[in-house]
Amino acid sequence: MLLLTKSIFAIMIGFLAATFIGLVLIPQLKKLKAGQHVSIFMAEAHKSKEGTPTMGGFIFIIATTITIVALLVTKKIDYTSNLLIVLLTFIGFGLIGFLDDFLSLKKKGNEGLTTYQKLFMQVIISVAFFYIYMKNGGQTAFTVGTLHIDLELGWLYGLFILFVLVAASNAVNLTDGLDGLAGGLSTIAFVAFALISLVVGYEEIGIFSLVLCGSIAGFLVYNAYPAKVIMGDTGSLALGGAMGAIAIITHRELTLIVVAGVFIIETLSVIIQTISVVFFRKKVFLMTPIHHHFEKLGWREQDIVKMFWIVGLILAMGGIIFGVWL
Repeated sequence: MLLLTKSIFAIMIGFLAATFIGLVLIPQLKKLKAGQHVSIFMAEAHKSKEGTPTMGGFIFIIATTITIVALLVTKKIDYTSNLLIVLLTFIGFGLIGFLDDFLSLKKKGNEGLTTYQKLFMQVIISVAFFYIYMKNGGQTAFTVGTLHIDLELGWLYGLFILFVLVAASNAVNLTDGLDGLAGGLSTIAFVAFALISLVVGYEEIGIFSLVLCGSIAGFLVYNAYPAKVIMGDTGSLALGGAMGAIAIITHRELTLIVVAGVFIIETLSVIIQTISVVFFRKKVFLMTPIHHHFEKLGWREQDIVKMFWIVGLILAMGGIIFGVWL
């Protein structure tokens, strides 16, 4: 009963904090003219989004961080190295996204950090992750009990961490293209990982995930169609980084593929399109990521988001079964 109360409280306080921060932050972003630049290749419906404040990811980053610190200070949750790692990754990837957004605004376009600059910063965070993880006795084996996999990776586990974090953060980043899409899917995914974490004995990670769920829900008050603010790379990289970190900490890396299935489909659509255009000079989709393909087919933005949320929810339920029961 106490854990249930903690969980509800975590969601509630995260939501209230994010809602309040949004009320304060969005007007400031407008004053700073931190408006999104829409690509000329986007659908006509997106032209009206030109100038919508970006870097809205700070709403749930600040809300989640403040809430977790408050819970630690009041000793409502225990401090662990695992929680430190997840917070470090969450905030660190958020800062990378902020630099990318800031440079994009400065250049008045959609190009911020270069791919190599992003990767270099992600490597630094991954090294810090691996160091703290190993210092506190983390295992370096890739294990999947259901499939009877137990593969010892040794120092290669550091590269595995980098791959998971980069893949997860980029997948969420690619999905952030419609109002409420990435935020809603992330909420569903973090609920799944919260339940998995609580069941398998990572209470502090579960509470973090629930606080983040509440914070994203508070953000969606302003990001749902029609969006008053966009999360930007600040938010999408932070969410993807945290998602990957939690999967690694709880040793549910394969479960991440199921829970984050929609993010992976979005990423695969880009990869398939790129390969097809480069080698065969032919498009498979009208536009990628795949949510834009449905836009080109004439679907309404709200209908695409709803469909993707439903698919994400089904996959998340499957991920919980795979990650806990099987």
